[in-house]
Amino acid sequence: MRAREPDSHGVVERDGVHVAYEVFGDAPHTVLLMPTWSIIPSRSWKAQVPFLARRFRVITFDGRGSGASDRPVGERAYVDEEFVADAQAVLDATRRGPTDTDPVAVVGFSCGVAWSLALALEAPERVAGVVAIGPALGLVPGLPQRDRALFLAEPPDRAEPSEDPDQGRTPVPVGWESFNRHHWLHGDYDAFLRFFFGQMYIEPHSTKQIEDCVAWGHEIGPERLVETELARSVCRDPGFAQRVIHADVPLLVVHGDDDHIRPAGEALALADAMGGSLLTIVGGGHAPHTREPVAVNRALRGFLERLWPDAADTARRTWTRARRRQPRALFLTSPIGLGHVRRDLAIADALRKRHPDLQVDWLTQQPATTVLQRAGERVHPASAYLASECAHFEDEAAEHDLHAFQAIRRMDEILVANFGVFDDLVSDEPYDLVVGDEAWDVDHHLHENPELKRFAFAWLTDFVGWVPMPDGGAAEAALTADYNAEMLEQRARLSRVRDRSLFVGNPADVVEQTFGPGLPRIRDWTQDHFAFTGYVTGFEAVSEADRATVRASVGVGPDELLCVVTVGGSGVGEPLLRRVLEAVPQLRREEPRLRFLVVAGPRIDPGALPRRRGVRVRGFVPDLHRYLGSADVALVQGGLTTCMELAAQRVPFVYVPLRHHFEQSVHVPQRLAQYGAGRRLAYEEAADPDLLADALLAELRTVPAGPPVETDGAERAAAMLAELL
Repeated sequence: MRAREPDSHGVVERDGVHVAYEVFGDAPHTVLLMPTWSIIPSRSWKAQVPFLARRFRVITFDGRGSGASDRPVGERAYVDEEFVADAQAVLDATRRGPTDTDPVAVVGFSCGVAWSLALALEAPERVAGVVAIGPALGLVPGLPQRDRALFLAEPPDRAEPSEDPDQGRTPVPVGWESFNRHHWLHGDYDAFLRFFFGQMYIEPHSTKQIEDCVAWGHEIGPERLVETELARSVCRDPGFAQRVIHADVPLLVVHGDDDHIRPAGEALALADAMGGSLLTIVGGGHAPHTREPVAVNRALRGFLERLWPDAADTARRTWTRARRRQPRALFLTSPIGLGHVRRDLAIADALRKRHPDLQVDWLTQQPATTVLQRAGERVHPASAYLASECAHFEDEAAEHDLHAFQAIRRMDEILVANFGVFDDLVSDEPYDLVVGDEAWDVDHHLHENPELKRFAFAWLTDFVGWVPMPDGGAAEAALTADYNAEMLEQRARLSRVRDRSLFVGNPADVVEQTFGPGLPRIRDWTQDHFAFTGYVTGFEAVSEADRATVRASVGVGPDELLCVVTVGGSGVGEPLLRRVLEAVPQLRREEPRLRFLVVAGPRIDPGALPRRRGVRVRGFVPDLHRYLGSADVALVQGGLTTCMELAAQRVPFVYVPLRHHFEQSVHVPQRLAQYGAGRRLAYEEAADPDLLADALLAELRTVPAGPPVETDGAERAAAMLAELL
C-alpha cells in the first residue's frame, strides 16, 4: 500500500507513445519529480512524495519504458530529447488552467538530472530551480572499473566442445562485465540487475531498496533496456552535457561520496559549473534520496523554501522561557492492536500521578484515536497527516495470513512519511519526553538521524527480535538476521538515542533464539539493554457484580455459558470469525448452554457476517476486557494483548495465530507459556468444525492454574519514565 495516493492521474500521448503521470496535493507551488533511467519507474520517489505533498503540489510521471507508460521499440524512442519533451507535455496536461504559468521546481536523479537541466535550458520560464541527486552527466571521467566494461562488446566465440568440462564454455560475465547488451539479452539478466543495484546501494542493510529495484528492472525487460542504453551510449549528442549546464537556474546538488555508479567528482563539477550548492552524503551511494530519505527530504524542503519564501511556515508563535514551561510528553502509540493504547493510557495516568502538571499529547491513528478521544485525551491534530498502518496490514493480509516481517519491510514508505510528520511536530512544539510504543518509524530514523533528537526518548516494546518463518528458508533467515543486525549496530553506535528501553514483560517472556548467525542470543541481549516493567494490562479485573451485569447485557442467563470471539482491531481476522460462525451449530449441539458474543472490531462490518442462533455480533467494543473477563471461554486471534487480557482474568481460551505472523507464532506462545495460559490451534485445524469444537470445549473445561499476571506494570513503567522529566 502507498503512503500517499495520487489526487489525480492521467496519460499524455506524444507521437503515439502514452506517458502516465500522477498529481499529489494542490498547494500553490509545484514540484516535478523527473523520471530517471527506465530501469525504474516513478515509484522510486515514494519516500519523497508524501513529505513534499504536505507542502507543495507534486507531479510524477513514469519515463517511457517504465511503470504505466508505454514501452516503444527502438533506441531513438529513448533519446534525451524525448524525455524532455515528455516532461513538457506532462506540465501542459497538469496545468490548473489557462492562466497557470507559474514555474516549477524540478528534481532529477542520475540521468534524470540531464533531462531536468535540459528542460530548464529549453524552457527557462517553466523552471524555478533544479535539484540534482546523484547526477550522471559525464562531466568527469567515469569510474575505472565501469569504463573497462564495454556495453557493445561481442561475447567471445564459443570454443569447440572439449572433454574438459571447464573448457568450451563462454565465460560468465562478472561485475561490470555484465553491463553488456548480449549478457542482458542472452545471459542472466536477473544476475545483472542484482549486481547493478548492489552497486547503486553500497550502504549496509539495503536489502529492501535492492529488492524493489530488481523487481522494477524486470518490468521493463532486457530488450527495451538495451535500447535505452543505446540511446545514451550511441545516440546521445557528445556536447549534450556541456550544453545543459548553461541553464541559468538555482541549483542544489546532492551526491554520495561513495557512489559506485558515478564518481563524486561529477557533483562537484556540476555545482562549480553552475554556481550551485552541494550536499555531500558521506558514506552514501548513488541513490541517497532512497537510502537516506530523511536527510535528503529536509534538504529538498530547505531549497524549495528558499525558492519560494511564501511556502515556508509563517505561522505566528510564542516561545516560553524554560522555567515557565509546563512539562509535556508526546505518546506515540501503535494502532496495530488496541492493547498498545490501553497500556499506554495506564502508563500515562500513572505518570500524571507523579507529575500532576504534565501535559500529555498523542500522535497516533485510527482506531487508537477513537479510544483516546473517548478517554478524554488530546490527540494532536498532526495525527491527521499520518499514513494508515492498519490499512497497510489489511492490504498485506490474505486469508488469516499476515507475513508480519515482510509487511513491516513493505511499510518502508509509510514509516518515512510518518516520521516526517513526527519530525515537523517536534520541531514546532517543544516536548520534554517522547514515548514510542513500537513506533518503528521514529526509533529507526532517529538512530539514522540522531541530530534530530531534541527530547528524552523512551522506547516501549513487548517483543525483541525479528524471527524467520520456517517456510521462508535461507532467504528469509538472512533477511531477518540483517534487520536484527542493523538494530544491534544502531544501539551499539548510538545508545544515547534511547534514554530508556522498556520491555513490557519479564526476562522469561523473551525468546531464547539468536538474532541470527554470529549474533547474540535475544534474551541475553535484551536483559543487557532493557529494563523490565512486568506486563501492563491497563485495567482492573472484572468483579463478580460487573461480570453478572455484562453477561446480562448480552442476554446470557445464570445457567448459560458465554463464549467471546474476537480478532483484534484490524480487518485481518474476518475469515476466522466466519469459520467460528460456521462451527457454532455443532458447538451448541454438543454444549446447548453455550451463547456467543462475536466482536467484529472497528474495521469489520458486523452486518457482513452470517447470522446464527445463539450469537450476538457487535462492532467496536471500547471496554472489551470487561466482556473477556465475563466469559467462560474465549476464542481469539493470536495477538498478545487479547491473550494476556484473558490470562490476567483467568479465562480459558483458544488462540489461532495468523499464519506467517512471527510474533503470534513465536513470541506470544513464549509469553503465554510463562502463565500456563491458552490452547493453540492452527488455522488449518480451525477449518474443521470437529477440531475447532473439540479444542474450544476442552478449554471450556480447563481451570487456569498458572501464576498471576502482575498488576503493577504501569506504575513500574511510569516510575522509570518519570526520571526523564
